Amino acid sequence: MARSNSKHSSAWIAQSWISFAIAITSSIWGISYLPLEGWAKGYMAISFAFTVSSTIGVSKTTRDLHESNSISAKVEEARVEKILAQHSPLK
Repeated sequence: MARSNSKHSSAWIAQSWISFAIAITSSIWGISYLPLEGWAKGYMAISFAFTVSSTIGVSKTTRDLHESNSISAKVEEARVEKILAQHSPLK
């Protein structure tokens, strides 16, 4: 599949990863210093981990949907279908 020519700058990529690392670190630090019992901290930590993994899944799904609706993806899909139709063993 053809990729888009829009590229992110290295500064943007660095800023994204740094802010992600700061958010994860500060959340873990905050949960660990809460004045709660161990089971409550564990529940919050598991909830936080599930939130992070769900967010990554949603962002990937959104990106995939956007890419599948692009013109280049539709052209590529039509090309593959044409090749498969020409070389079908069921003909």
